[in-house]
This record gives sequence, structure tokens and C-alpha cells, in this order.
Amino acid sequence: MATVRFEEAQRWYPGTDRPAVPGISLEIADGEFMVLVGPSGCGKSTTLRMLAGLEEVNQGRIFIGDRDITNTPPKDRDIAMVFQNYALYPHMSVADNMAFALKMAKVPADERRRRVEEAAKILGLTEYLERKPKALSGGQRQRVAMGRAIVRQPQVFCMDEPLSNLDAKMRVQTRTDIAKLQADLGVTTVYVTHDQVEAMTMGDRVAVMKDGILQQVDTPLGLYDKPVNLFVAGFIGSPQMNLMKAKADDGKAKIGNYLVPVDPTASRKMEGNITVGVRPEAWRVVGNSEAGLPVQVTVVEDLGSDAFVYGNCDVEGTPSNIIIRVSGRNHPQKGETMYVTTDPHNVHVFDTDTGERLSE
Repeated sequence: MATVRFEEAQRWYPGTDRPAVPGISLEIADGEFMVLVGPSGCGKSTTLRMLAGLEEVNQGRIFIGDRDITNTPPKDRDIAMVFQNYALYPHMSVADNMAFALKMAKVPADERRRRVEEAAKILGLTEYLERKPKALSGGQRQRVAMGRAIVRQPQVFCMDEPLSNLDAKMRVQTRTDIAKLQADLGVTTVYVTHDQVEAMTMGDRVAVMKDGILQQVDTPLGLYDKPVNLFVAGFIGSPQMNLMKAKADDGKAKIGNYLVPVDPTASRKMEGNITVGVRPEAWRVVGNSEAGLPVQVTVVEDLGSDAFVYGNCDVEGTPSNIIIRVSGRNHPQKGETMYVTTDPHNVHVFDTDTGERLSE
């Protein structure tokens, strides 16, 4: 196994006016599951492909362990790639698909068979080894692609949105399988996704990217509890954080005529235009207009154990949709008006102009 280190690695596609990845620096520990997440076009797949040797590094360097692999051919990097589209050979059996890279590397037949059988047992594919890919479900095909990577016993797994072709239920099951498998094998893994729920549930650490630039690298809970800027605050969390424009007013945040109490650590730094963020679960429903922000309910999503209430508020600075997590029973209905407030320690404060976090 090995660490992975990017040192100001840059990728600039010919004919473009700016680099796709201006220069990323990131260190991934031995055996760590690192997730790169961000919206489409943010440079996460380009970063992964630079590591795999599928994209040229125009400047900077990339290391696996102590070895500089910046200009090393892909086949010599000791990396196994799992793609979004599985990339299985349709005319080969599952066993032959999994063993193909070993065959090309001239690994003896007995050793190939042993490795394939071990991987198949881990992935629950033993009874499917003689089948062709067309006879498998999407989730089973993805496990074959994983098996093909496992049998190579690489130093690093690179996974590029491997679950995006699966249905919702299979995606949840497979992401659990991948996370458990990676923990059992202990192989350093770099995983790319645009789905922040995948990132939060799978990664040891998560790197959030925007326009090719790292915004924050932290544990999933670290990102959720202390986003460093407005972009991370709005991107991490499902449903997303409620972000409201406010003005600093004597240590409080003023939204229209409503004063939001904020933590003293943030109130000392607040000046002028600020943005306050409140997670859906951090709202408290109160009984009257004197104590809370009025929200007219437009949609209620019943999930059984709880519910998400979507509503609008005519207070200046509030978004078109305010999202509130409530109990799955006895909650307000569409058309009703509810009043909500929150506690100072649940309020995230950001500088509106710079996007920088002011709360500690």
C-alpha cells in the first residue's frame, strides 16, 4: 500500500483560456478512502485521471509513496481503475474479465485462478463466474469491475463515479459494499463523485472542489459542522443548508425585521452584509409570530420517521424555499403558516462578499 501526494499538479487542456485544474496539492494517507466531490466540470475527474496517467500533468508532480509517477506510463503506476461504464468485455465470462489484466501481465494460470476465486468470494460472485456480463444486473456488473481491480492487488484504487449507472436502491447497497470492501482490503482509494451523499457516507475524508480548486478537505462531519465558505455550506448536506442574507446589527444578524441570535465568536467579527446558514434540522418550531420567522408551507415531503417542510417567507433576504426538518407525525400541512427559530450555536455565519466563514 502507499500514500498519494499531489504537489501543485496542473492540467491545462489545449485551446482553453484557463486550466481545468490550476494546481492541486493534496496528500492521501496510506489506506485512506479519499472522496473528491463537486459539481460537474469542477475538475475532480481530471484530477483522478492525472493520478491514473490518463491525463497529462502540465506542471507540478504526483507521487505514489516515495515514487514520482508524474511521467510514468499508466501501466507502470500500480493503479487499478474502476470506471463509470464498467468497461467489461461482453464476449468473455466473468472469470475471464476479472483475470484479463493478469493474463496480459503473464501471471501463471494457477495464480490467476486463485486470485479470481478469492475476489469472487469477497464480492459474492462465485456462482456467476461462468456467466457473460449481459446475464448480470447492473450492480453485479459493477462488482465484476471491482473484482477486476482487486485481483491486480494494486497500491491504489481509482474510482470514477462507479455508481452513477445504478438505480437508487442498488446505489445505496453498492456504496455500502464498496466502503466495507475498501476497509477490509486497506487499499488507498481515490473516489470521484458528484453526489455529496455518497461522499458523506463513504469517505474517511472528503475533498470539495470548485473550478479546479480545493475548497476544503476534512472528515464528512467536519465539512457538515464547519464549512469554510458559502460554497461548501450550500453543497454539503441533503437537503441543503438554508442560506439567508442579513446585516450585522449589534452582535446579531438582522433578516428584514427579524433578529437571528448568533454565537459570540461570530458576532465579534460581523460587519455589514453577512449570510447566515441554518441546517433544516436546526430549526425549532414555535407557537407565535413574536418568537419566530413566519414560513408559509408549500410542500411537505413525508418520509415516515420524519418529514421535510418546504415553505416561503416574505421576509427580505430569505430564499425562495426555506427547508425545515420536522417529526413525521403531527406536522404542519400545505397552506398553513408555521413559525420557526433556532439557537445561536446552530447558526453558521459567513461574509457575503468573500464567502468566508466567520463562525468558529
